[in-house]
Amino acid sequence: QKAKNFLESTNQEPINLSFEGQSWKIDTKTLITLLNLESSDSLVDQERVTNYLSDIVAKINQPVQEAQFSFDPSNTRVSVFKPSQEGRELDVEKTVELITVVLEGKGDKTIPLPVKVTQPKIKNEEVNNLGIKELLGRGVSHFTGSIANRIYNLSLASSRINGILIPPGEVFSFNDKVGDISAASGYKQAYIIKSGRTVLDDGGGVCQASTTIFRAVLNAGLPVVARTAHAYRVGYYEQGFPPGLDATVFAPTVDFKFRNDTPAHLLIQAYVSGNTLYVDLYGTSDGRVSTLTKPIIHSQTPPLPELRQDDPTLPKGEVKQVDWPAWGANVSFSRTVTRGGEILIQETFRSNFRPWQAIFLVGTKEG
Repeated sequence: QKAKNFLESTNQEPINLSFEGQSWKIDTKTLITLLNLESSDSLVDQERVTNYLSDIVAKINQPVQEAQFSFDPSNTRVSVFKPSQEGRELDVEKTVELITVVLEGKGDKTIPLPVKVTQPKIKNEEVNNLGIKELLGRGVSHFTGSIANRIYNLSLASSRINGILIPPGEVFSFNDKVGDISAASGYKQAYIIKSGRTVLDDGGGVCQASTTIFRAVLNAGLPVVARTAHAYRVGYYEQGFPPGLDATVFAPTVDFKFRNDTPAHLLIQAYVSGNTLYVDLYGTSDGRVSTLTKPIIHSQTPPLPELRQDDPTLPKGEVKQVDWPAWGANVSFSRTVTRGGEILIQETFRSNFRPWQAIFLVGTKEG
């Protein structure tokens, strides 16, 4: 009888779920699929209602998305190239409760859906009031000789930090901004340093982006919060530069971080031109000047003797090189950041590069 009353009531006036101009009607035909006629506790099957709401969740829910911006030095204006988006999340449990109450005849049949809305930190129209006026520092690195997958990966990683705004006082985390580095997020396989070996893995080349933003931060005079040198000297980072000006990343344990301690927002612009990656940091200068000493190589260690390992997956007689030799070195350089005669930062960066050996795999697989 209770089920009959539910259905008759809904036949006369369907339940209407609404959110920002969208609406979904629960009519008699739909309601039949949501009832459990075998239960004496509640005719409303909460699991079925939750499943019914999954389509509505797909239409409403969306992650909060910060806008991405570009700076035009010719008119010192900032424009939006990827608009911001508010975050939305339907409270499914609360919605099930509201529908149950209505079916029991205790509430209005028009139900405004309970949706949690999260606003982006910066609205598009506010961007030209954030103090982005001039170039504070530029980082440059070259990647001549990189394989196609490596170039693809470094370009993808750079695109994910391009256009990001960093509020005053905030710490920028490279890993947080770039996000997941895997085939699932679009990266291809290229060589990386992993567990003491150079191996093909998803995301090889991402460190070109972290290295280049490290150089921009050094030149802009911003405080470095976390930086780790590579395990061994990588030739790409010494194209036109001395050793020691690199920063590796490997989520979640190894990250590159810096703080925006300026009075205004910072804007990152990362872009590739030819075989060169640029990272520019725009904001408002407070008069600070950053001075770097030339990196000094304190000691060098020759590469270890080459190693040959049997590989049963390669045809007998085939030889495949999977690691390349590199000199070990202890390298350091210093940075002093001043403003009006006051020393803001005085620090030394050290890199302890291990000697690396050439490794060859020798096939042992018979015919």
